[in-house]
Amino acid sequence: MNSLNLNRLTIKRALELLDEGKISSVELTQACLERIKKIDPEVKAYLYVNEEWALEQARLADEKRKAGEHGKLLGIPLAIKDNILIKGHPTTCASKILQNYIAPYDATVIRKLKKEGAVFLGKTNLDEFAMGSSTENSAFFPTKNPWDLERVPGGSSGGSAVAVACRMGLGALGSDTGGSIRQPACFCGVVGMKPTYSLVSRFGLVAFASSLDQIGPFALNIEDTALLLKVISGHDPYDSTSAPREVPSFTQILQENANTKFRVGIPKEYFEHELHPEVAKNIEEMISLLKRLGHEVKEVSLPHTKYAISVYYIIAPAEAASNLARYDGVKYGLRVEGKSLIEMYKKSRAEGFGREVKRRVMLGTYALSAGYYDAFYLKASKVRTLIKQDFLKAFEEVDLILTPVSPTPAFKLGEKTSDPLQMYLSDIFTIPVNLAGLPGLSLPSGFTRESLPLGVQVIGPHFRDDLVLSLGYQIEKELDLETIPPIVKAL
Repeated sequence: MNSLNLNRLTIKRALELLDEGKISSVELTQACLERIKKIDPEVKAYLYVNEEWALEQARLADEKRKAGEHGKLLGIPLAIKDNILIKGHPTTCASKILQNYIAPYDATVIRKLKKEGAVFLGKTNLDEFAMGSSTENSAFFPTKNPWDLERVPGGSSGGSAVAVACRMGLGALGSDTGGSIRQPACFCGVVGMKPTYSLVSRFGLVAFASSLDQIGPFALNIEDTALLLKVISGHDPYDSTSAPREVPSFTQILQENANTKFRVGIPKEYFEHELHPEVAKNIEEMISLLKRLGHEVKEVSLPHTKYAISVYYIIAPAEAASNLARYDGVKYGLRVEGKSLIEMYKKSRAEGFGREVKRRVMLGTYALSAGYYDAFYLKASKVRTLIKQDFLKAFEEVDLILTPVSPTPAFKLGEKTSDPLQMYLSDIFTIPVNLAGLPGLSLPSGFTRESLPLGVQVIGPHFRDDLVLSLGYQIEKELDLETIPPIVKAL
């Protein structure tokens, strides 16, 4: 096989070729590293690549395979968002305050991936501390969309989405607090999954908003996504919110449900927002597709949707203000000396945090301050419960819900940076899923006239990640889209 095309393999196909002895993990990893050297200077997906370490892991994987050992991801090169800890390697969260921080331990998801033989290529760019929808808030540089270098890749997991879209890794991990896996997956033409809250351990994920954050996979197709999700899921005693549940074989369920007919809800409130004409047309085509496949499609109501953005931007900043209090210049990270302890705190945080992080810390601190807690945080928490109840009620009538991922296709770099509210509204369709703790999937569903990817979102009940993936699998098979960005085709 042409070594230049090895990195275009799906995880499933790569594993078959590795098991057959037709390729080696070293060849596969080398192909990804070569692609990174060629494409990454243009798109800037990676913050850190360790070529020597990646090849060392690949050589070890080849030796294990020869010795008869098998891991679910043995020898598969992956990219990891730089807010997930890998022991002995940098974890910056794309922030100056953690610029020289080296992780002292592995995140649970990393331990699970290591156990199954995955190869780590490096760490990917993100909005600082995962706060953003465009990967423009990175303290180091913005990441660019491989379909149009003048556009954003989405955020905050933009680097991971671009790494997979550009075949600079066969899969990737990101984190999703309000759409940070699904929106960049949509903008970059790949699959992205936000699992049910508590299905995947958050231990070793640098916290932004602890009641909303979830780690999830990016991949080229649903089968690879299902495999990655299976590996990283499961109960973890190090995470007090982790659910003590058996994890099903998601890949096996895809085949079992290949012809299952579902009741699919279309929330009328999601169409009361201004949709880009091509997004609206695409979602109508997806509804027609579901009907053609024999699924029952009906309208459902999620009446509290209109409050989701307001609720999110009280709860998430409040939790962020609490979580980010630890970055004070004392124990780790950036330290700027001052004449007093308070001055040292002020200078370290003023220089270490970017504008968006400061904005959210101030919003959160205000919402939690004496006299305002009841008016803001407590009320937001109550409305969050109503949003969750809306979904629970809808799922009494339907098995799954279908929505757009974003109101628009990928927007231009710099287009929304001066208007935070417009940027926040990019996540109007993804945020309710995090507030309710539900599983949500973004999968490619077509293109605009300008050849920009479009995506559709499948939402399921708690712990029915299997059903979400199953419907996604049916749609994917029917569409059979080729999603190779121009920059990849050119090389």
